[in-house]
Amino acid sequence: MSTLAKTPLQPCRKDTPKLSAQEIQAALQELPDWQHLAMDTIDVLVRTFPFGSYAEAVHFTNQIAALADAADHHPAITLEWGKVTISWWTHTIGGLHHNDLVMAARCDEANAGQASH
Repeated sequence: MSTLAKTPLQPCRKDTPKLSAQEIQAALQELPDWQHLAMDTIDVLVRTFPFGSYAEAVHFTNQIAALADAADHHPAITLEWGKVTISWWTHTIGGLHHNDLVMAARCDEANAGQASH
């Protein structure tokens, strides 16, 4: 399990600062498959996970939904045949927060776990 994935989530309020560009770039060293994009001027982390079938993609989507519910932090998820695209950002601050990085790392771990089955 990655260090980032084991990191506890932190409280986030409207006055919590967004991650800086330097903080995001540093975190991406541990999240090399994630892209940092600006969507409507909001910093977002995005990754597309490939799968061999629709059923595998649905199973992974359900795993991420369960992780998100347990953390009370929910991504945008696009489910298609053979792939799932996940986008993380924090609505409360309109950008990226520590929790988005942690949840991205947890998605990577869930994907690694699914690949081993």
